[in-house]
Amino acid sequence: MPSFSQPGAAFTDHFFEVPLDHAVPGGEQITVFAREVVAAEHSAGGNLPWLLYLQGGPGRPSPRPVSRKLGWLDRALRDYRLLLLDQRGTGRSTPANRLTLAARGSAKEQAEYLTQFRADSIVADAELIRRRLTGGKPWSVLGQSFGGFCTVTYLSKAPEGLAEAFIAGGLPGLATSAEDVYRATYQIVTAKNQAHYARYPDDVDLAQRIASHLARSDVRLPSGAPLTVQAFQMLGLQLGTGTGSHLLHFLLGDAFDGDQIGDDFAYRVLPLLTFAAGPLFGALHEACYGQGAATRWAAQRVRSEYPAFDIDPVPGRDPLMFTGEMIYPWMFQTDPLLRPLAEVADILADYDDWPPLYDQARLAANEVPVSAAIYYNDMYVPQQFSVETASRIRGLRSWITSEYEHDGLSVSRDRVLDRLIGMTRGTI
Repeated sequence: MPSFSQPGAAFTDHFFEVPLDHAVPGGEQITVFAREVVAAEHSAGGNLPWLLYLQGGPGRPSPRPVSRKLGWLDRALRDYRLLLLDQRGTGRSTPANRLTLAARGSAKEQAEYLTQFRADSIVADAELIRRRLTGGKPWSVLGQSFGGFCTVTYLSKAPEGLAEAFIAGGLPGLATSAEDVYRATYQIVTAKNQAHYARYPDDVDLAQRIASHLARSDVRLPSGAPLTVQAFQMLGLQLGTGTGSHLLHFLLGDAFDGDQIGDDFAYRVLPLLTFAAGPLFGALHEACYGQGAATRWAAQRVRSEYPAFDIDPVPGRDPLMFTGEMIYPWMFQTDPLLRPLAEVADILADYDDWPPLYDQARLAANEVPVSAAIYYNDMYVPQQFSVETASRIRGLRSWITSEYEHDGLSVSRDRVLDRLIGMTRGTI
């Protein structure tokens, strides 16, 4: 177990072999990576309780902290021995991407493999890891965004493994379909666009000018992917964060070198548009809403109900609308890292045998202390679904706030996590 230290914290790397399919424990095994973090003042050991961190996504690795003073980490390390989990398929866990999936055979075989990478499998991984690390004692869990979805699955599938649970911006609708989610989020994204243009009115003409240029020109990103109007609209994903509107404004202002899209702009938008860090985010995003039914490219289908998001690069007409956390089939034709997975993604979109992720009866009888931050203006996890779910988990204490956007856990330093801990312990 390789170990290293940073000022104020000690790190230990762990690798665990787990079944690909937990229903077949003796079958194919994959590796799951997790990094243990302990405050320097606690590194001598003792009975410090474990806190499992479940990252947002799906398909994103856990954070790689460079300082315990960044974000919520310092608050967690005061009370806990932290475990940063690279959820299966991400980071240093057995990877699932265009290179590794190709070795598994046909598109159908690749899609079948990826059906084992949802929240239920992540929770089953966590339970095996918990028993190996804690000697069977329950641990605490902190779920951010999709990690909160996983936490509700944990409460449904294995509540005996949890001592307490904290959820930040991640209470899912228990029975909402992908269509339900996107009908809600298109409306929220519309409001975010309107707020952005009200804050920066000159961006109306600027965004139209950029879109018009892209519509008539073959502009390429450094990856070789075309920078189309549809891809340009994806920059709206930033609008759901605390500083996203401001960052988008400055990005748009630097788009042109004369009458051409500048190289600096192309390089700066590439990290915002590529799926290099999380191909599973594209392949499995809609699947995290699938329970007994196919999602069938729900974001694309529901988009037709909101014509304001149509590609309209003609200056002087309605403002260009940026999109949010939506995955579209065209992404698998234009992104070089997703293109080999296009057929796989189509198969997953038509897959209709997704098992339930949440047990409403078990949640109604919940005995695990749970607290949840619900962000009133959340662009990614609609608060109306979160509020309904909060009412259906017995004993859950919720904090509904408009002070933060979806990234409140990280940008608030220790405030959000400290409040969640206090709520769970009954001191708030």
